[in-house]
Amino acid sequence: MTNWESETEARVAKGVAYFKQGYNCAQSVARTFADMYDVPEDLITLLSASFGAGMGRMRETCGTASGMFMIAGLETSVPEANQEVKALNYAAVQELAADFKAQTGSLICRELLRGYVKNISTDPTPEARTDEYYKKRPCVRMVELAIRTYMAWLKRRREAQNL
Repeated sequence: MTNWESETEARVAKGVAYFKQGYNCAQSVARTFADMYDVPEDLITLLSASFGAGMGRMRETCGTASGMFMIAGLETSVPEANQEVKALNYAAVQELAADFKAQTGSLICRELLRGYVKNISTDPTPEARTDEYYKKRPCVRMVELAIRTYMAWLKRRREAQNL
């Protein structure tokens, strides 16, 4: 039986630590769950690399949400083409997106940064990770929120399946 509260707190701490080590927001969320799905951390880090900062720093869909959606695919999908499974996966992504958006007001990186960052740049060069960087951005909070959102969704899913 999973102790959801302690498991969630451990995964939040892990994800925040990844972000503070320099991994992007998508990587920080995805890496946090690699062990749960028996996916090598190096592989999931590479697969999620392009989704940081709103997809390649274009400030589109928040990288933490993208990381969460990637993990949902590991939970709800299968390797074969299957329309029924695809629909279940899309439903899961939509539920996670709605939960995330209800807590943040948006899924869009540039919208989440408004009010925190004066000049929201899409220059492909990432900013240096300094104390000032962490103070002026909501990204650590978004990593935490995405992990908590996924864990709450997973708990509901597992309880519905009696697992």
